Amino acid sequence: MARRSRYTQYNEDLNVWPAFTDLMSNAFMILVLFLFLTIIISQINKSEINNIDKNAQNSKQLALKVKQLQQQVKYLQIQLESDKKSTDAPPIIVIKDEGAYRFASGSAEISQEMSNYILQKIVPEIEARTKQYGINVVEIIGHTDGQANGQVTSNLDVNLENVVSGNIQVGNLRAGSNADLGLMRALSVVKALRDIQTKENRLSGLSFRAYSAAQLILPNGQFAAIARQDDVTRRRIEIRFTRLGEVQEVR
Repeated sequence: MARRSRYTQYNEDLNVWPAFTDLMSNAFMILVLFLFLTIIISQINKSEINNIDKNAQNSKQLALKVKQLQQQVKYLQIQLESDKKSTDAPPIIVIKDEGAYRFASGSAEISQEMSNYILQKIVPEIEARTKQYGINVVEIIGHTDGQANGQVTSNLDVNLENVVSGNIQVGNLRAGSNADLGLMRALSVVKALRDIQTKENRLSGLSFRAYSAAQLILPNGQFAAIARQDDVTRRRIEIRFTRLGEVQEVR
């Protein structure tokens, strides 16, 4: 009996399967836990990546909207400037017949002092105003006082085009009326401006027109009454600005 008892005890000590089973079970539980942790971490990283991509996409869309708004603001500013140019009236530049800038009586020839004045003072003003108001046409208007112009026979009908083309000088013209004299003086200023445009490469894109108002318009814009005396305040060159429109025939 004693021998059998020892054999039974020996077999019980050597039975390791329950412990091995517990070890494998614990190992499996640990592996499953690691698997779950790996899946969870992967999902978190994927979510973070998606959030980053989404944020990057939102940033791109926001940047695109900002750029579009900037373009719209720029367009509105251009429109506002265009509307301002359309409604505002540019000022009138006046060359008074005084001091070194006077025309000789009955003459339309420009002195050297007046030429310098036109280049140094008038041209910068014209450039500034035409740019500010979107102007492409500059009108030069000659005004005289009411003194009669004598008994001279006008030759403008014969020679006016030759003066414009440069074949003859303004000094070769003879004014038979104040209307002639105002036009001659306006034309002298136009020729001076066109020479500057060609030789100095300034006043780009501008066209010039010469007109005469004779003695009809006072400096305040009102029609003048009959006055045949010498009046230096009425003798002047006006420089006005306009935009050339399309010709419309009214029937």
